[in-house]
Amino acid sequence: MKYKIIAIDMDGTLLNSKNMVTERTKRAIEKAKSKGVHVVLSTGRMLKSAQSYAISLNLNNHIIACNGAILVDENSNPIFKKSIDKDLVKEVVNIARERDIYYHFYDETKFYSHVMVDEVFKFYNEGNGKTTIDMHIFDSIGELVDNGDLNVYKFLFIDEDRAKLNKLREELNGFNGLGTSSSWPNNIEAMVSNVSKGHALKELSQILNIKSQEIMAIGDSENDISMFEFAGLKVSMGNGEDILKDISDYITDTNNDDGVAKAIERFVLE
Repeated sequence: MKYKIIAIDMDGTLLNSKNMVTERTKRAIEKAKSKGVHVVLSTGRMLKSAQSYAISLNLNNHIIACNGAILVDENSNPIFKKSIDKDLVKEVVNIARERDIYYHFYDETKFYSHVMVDEVFKFYNEGNGKTTIDMHIFDSIGELVDNGDLNVYKFLFIDEDRAKLNKLREELNGFNGLGTSSSWPNNIEAMVSNVSKGHALKELSQILNIKSQEIMAIGDSENDISMFEFAGLKVSMGNGEDILKDISDYITDTNNDDGVAKAIERFVLE
């Protein structure tokens, strides 16, 4: 099968533990591009962060960001953006505060929280080259939402107490218009309901007139399941979660051992 799209998750997949893309992976992506393959970043990250990595990889392709809440074309023009209702944003923030769970949320270019956490700030800026992702600290969610043109595309909640997170997830899933996922064992993500990487990938395939069988998806966690359900070839990272490995067609090496490069070499370049 000749694959025409490679949809690649970022954290835990394209990026190693230092938030960097290895030289071998860069070469594999470049060779795939030379064959006319669309290499598409498909990430839970905000758009600006994904764009920064796309620029560093010389990728002039579509980007799926915020777990599929944003899809832009090769010129960064929006194909669609699906933001969370502003009243719902207020309710979600209040619940997180009541449960004493750390949270932040994204628009296209920055993330917002009520407290500064150096580790989080470093995570989003490590490996990003010259692009700095800004963090906005706020006191009143009502003032923030009501006094500007804020569009919230994704919430992220972090806590080491999994039971606490699962309880929060149950509550969030009870809201009409909200859906949840996860990208690490210690987090929960919330977007507009029916938003997913898989849905965005399906939209993209229709735009490019490419069949699902001609798509290769590479990922490592729960928020990649929807991509795997749509793509013809499902490649899980060696460091991936069992839930993804169980439905994959192939398990490649880890993100610290050129897993993405090895998958591209095997299925696209050989």
